[in-house]
Amino acid sequence: MLYNAWVLEAVLPTGLDPRHSYVSELYAADQPFHGLFGGIEIVTALLVAAGALSLPARRYPAAGRRAGAGRWALVAFAASSVADVIVPMRCAPSVNHACEAVNPWHTATSALAHAALFGSMALLVAAAFRSPGRPPLRRWGPWVLGAALLTALATVGPLFARPGWHGVPQRAHLVLVGVWLVLLTTAHRPEPDPGARPGGP
Repeated sequence: MLYNAWVLEAVLPTGLDPRHSYVSELYAADQPFHGLFGGIEIVTALLVAAGALSLPARRYPAAGRRAGAGRWALVAFAASSVADVIVPMRCAPSVNHACEAVNPWHTATSALAHAALFGSMALLVAAAFRSPGRPPLRRWGPWVLGAALLTALATVGPLFARPGWHGVPQRAHLVLVGVWLVLLTTAHRPEPDPGARPGGP
């Protein structure tokens, strides 16, 4: 839910058009809600890192190496998200045409965040196929991964001087990442002990 806190733009006077703006423009350095959205991004990143480090990779030896690498990729995703806030866009290019569409440092941290995100998705989906249980992650993980990749690719227009409508696929992408985090949560809930007897402790 926190990862999709951008929905607050529906009730806050951000001045940005969600159809044609990046979500990261909400916490561009010159924007009125820079502190709010940047703070939410940092809190979300810390929660993702804490959740990643709590994933019980050792429970599934056959998938341990992939699951372990996927956990650390999630931590890298969280760290890159914090870096996104530390080096934000200088201004919002969708409303300030004098603002550069590509901020080198922010673009680099965003690229690292996406690389770590897709790495974690690929590794943890692969681990799910080598582990007992985890049916939601095994069933829906590949679909979420594919859809998230397609929507991410659909957002790069401004990087090639083709701005417009990139805000729609980016927000769809963020919703899919939220779905991915929900899948991880459900996939790693403690499973009942098959040897436990009804009525036991």
